[in-house]
Amino acid sequence: MIKLEALQKPIATELQTFEKKFKEAMKTTTPLLDRITRYILKRKGKQIRPMFVLSAANFCGGITEASYRGAALVELLHTATLVHDDVVDDAYQRRGFFSINALWKNKIAVLVGDYLLAKGLLLSVNNEDHRLLKIVSEAVQQMSEGELLQLEKARKLDIDEAVYFEVIRKKTASLIASCCACGAASAGATEEEIERMRLFGEKIGIAFQLKDDLFDFGFDQIGKPLGIDIKEKKMTLPLIYALQQSNRSEKRRIINIIKNKSDEPNQVQMVLDFVRQSGGLAYAETQMKRYQQEAFDLIANRGSDTHRNHLENLVLYTTQRTN
Repeated sequence: MIKLEALQKPIATELQTFEKKFKEAMKTTTPLLDRITRYILKRKGKQIRPMFVLSAANFCGGITEASYRGAALVELLHTATLVHDDVVDDAYQRRGFFSINALWKNKIAVLVGDYLLAKGLLLSVNNEDHRLLKIVSEAVQQMSEGELLQLEKARKLDIDEAVYFEVIRKKTASLIASCCACGAASAGATEEEIERMRLFGEKIGIAFQLKDDLFDFGFDQIGKPLGIDIKEKKMTLPLIYALQQSNRSEKRRIINIIKNKSDEPNQVQMVLDFVRQSGGLAYAETQMKRYQQEAFDLIANRGSDTHRNHLENLVLYTTQRTN
C-alpha cells in the first residue's frame, strides 16, 4: 500500500515552499479573521490537491512560481466551499475538528468563505494568472451544479447510474481535474496537454469518490462511520447497482427504509446487508479500478519515468487509502 509520507518525499521541498506561500496568501490585518485563518491553517488536511498541482507541473515540464499560485488558488477556493458547505449542512465537525460555524456561528463562517474566495480571485488577477483562474472557476461552477443536481434527485431517490456519474464528475472529480489542469498550465503546457491532464484528474476524482462510497459499506472495515450515506439518504453506486438487480417489491422496501427509517440503526444495517449481498460492492470496486486504469492510460509513455511514476503512485494512493 502506498504511504502518504512516501508520496510527499520527492516533492518535500516544494510542498514546504507551497505552505509558506499559502500562509502568505491567507494573511489579513483584521484580528478576528486572522484568528480564524490561523485555525484553518492548523487543521489542514493531507495536501493531496497541492500535490496533484505540483506533480502535474513536474510531469508537464517543471514547477514554476505560477504552479505554487495555482496550488494556493485551488486550496483557497476549495476551503471556501468547505466552510460554506458546513453552514449549509449544519455540520459542526470536519476532520475531527470543530467547523468554523460551530465556533464562530453561521454569519461569520459565510463571510470567511467569501473572504477566502476573494483572496483566491485576487491572487490570480494580481499575478495575471488568467488561465489558472478560468480552470478553477469552471471547477467551482461544476461543483455547485453537481451539488444542486444531487439535492434535486435526492428528494425522489431516483438517481440512476448515469445521473450518479454526472453528479460525482461535477461535484468531486472537477476539483481534482482542475488541480491537474492548473499544474499543466503553470508549466507552460499546450492546450491539448492541459485538457489531457484535466481528463486525467477527472478520472482520478471519480475513482476517489467510488472509494469513498465503498467506505460507507465497511470496505476494508476502515473509514467513515458505516451507513452514514444511507442515513443522509445519499444514493451511491453500490446501492444504485443493488437496486437495479432487485425485483420491484424488494426495491420498494429498500427505498421505503431509506426514505422513512434511515434514523433506525437496525434498518440501516438491513440496507447495508442488502447491498453487500447484491454485489454492489464488487461492482463499485470494478468501476473504481476501471477509472484508475483509464487515468494511467492517459499518461502512459509520456513525461519522464520519475514524474510519471509519482503521478501513478498518487492515483494508487487515492484508491488504496484507508480513510
